[in-house]
Amino acid sequence: MRIALTHLRHARTGGTERFLDGLAGYLARAGHAVTIVCRSHDAAPHPAVRFERLRGFAVGGTWRMRAFASAVARHLDHTPYDLVVGLGRTTTQDVLRLGGGCQETYLELAHEATLTPRERLLGGGAWKHRLAVKLEREAMAGGAHVIVNSDMVRRDVLRRYALPEDRLTTIHNGVDLERFHPRHREGVGLAKRRELGLEPGTPVVLFLGTGYARKGLDLVLQAFVGVHARVPSARLLVAGFDSDGARYEAEARALGLAGVTRFLGGTLAPDQLYAAADLYVLPTRYDPFANSTLEALASGLPTLTSRTNGGGELITPGREGEVLTVADGAAPLADALVRWCEPELRSAGARAARALAEQHGQEAKFAQAEALFARLAHARRAAATGGIH
Repeated sequence: MRIALTHLRHARTGGTERFLDGLAGYLARAGHAVTIVCRSHDAAPHPAVRFERLRGFAVGGTWRMRAFASAVARHLDHTPYDLVVGLGRTTTQDVLRLGGGCQETYLELAHEATLTPRERLLGGGAWKHRLAVKLEREAMAGGAHVIVNSDMVRRDVLRRYALPEDRLTTIHNGVDLERFHPRHREGVGLAKRRELGLEPGTPVVLFLGTGYARKGLDLVLQAFVGVHARVPSARLLVAGFDSDGARYEAEARALGLAGVTRFLGGTLAPDQLYAAADLYVLPTRYDPFANSTLEALASGLPTLTSRTNGGGELITPGREGEVLTVADGAAPLADALVRWCEPELRSAGARAARALAEQHGQEAKFAQAEALFARLAHARRAAATGGIH
């Protein structure tokens, strides 16, 4: 097949960007002619993957989003593909992967918590978010087949857009089962613990996410006050990119957690941190499917997350971790963390976590997508030839 994958940015960081990179490489290895249509890109994931770079003049995120959607439409007008797969805010595609979930749901559940006082004063990016909602509505009205990465998002799409069931396919995110593996605890994990001054036997809880407010770090810090009171040896590692990180460090100090919490900043080696930790916590306010959920599980970490993380639907509470309600606040999270600090439960949870992750390897997910693409491309060709093929 000649397949176009469209997204504003191709890169090796970011959930959608990493999915795009992995999918393009998989499809190219399978023998398909893959073109990534984008505004900017990193190195190709495979020698056969080519780029179509659409970089018109634009100032600011809103203008870039609108300009790119228009440029993609113009490009497709004169370039034939067997199938066009959109992974971002575009309106012209045969398949739309809604990896970020519904924009209006994000705005309802998480956006307000992410704003600084200055951003609130400036309107919180209202123009950009209105445009994102508009483009999503146009894409849904365009007849594309929609891939969602969780049943949580599937239900949301059906509620908001009343699409026919056969226009929706759920393909959960996948994980690199070699990069994220419990065996790394013995080498890289022990070395990282020594580097961070973590004593053997210390229960180590990891929080990892870009955008601390959306990911619920405030709840983790509040909960850890109770954890520290009941399990004084427990330690919290905080990793990820956030422009307002200093504010959270100050909050940790104000809560009396300075000696038990380490802020590590952004990382390009999350596998090392999973290998050094014992538990993973992510009470996110909205994630269609946080990739870190499966990364932690694959690394053998019992995972405590929220019902507003689509990845949480894979977890059986009490077996591989817990699934909590953000609105219930920090107290239930503290209770759950204390419970999972118990070595015997943690050990059983680690085995169950890895077993669960092994059902969700990324190659199997890419294969599911490829099979869907082949079916849709065949139907498209049949429609174009009046059923003669």
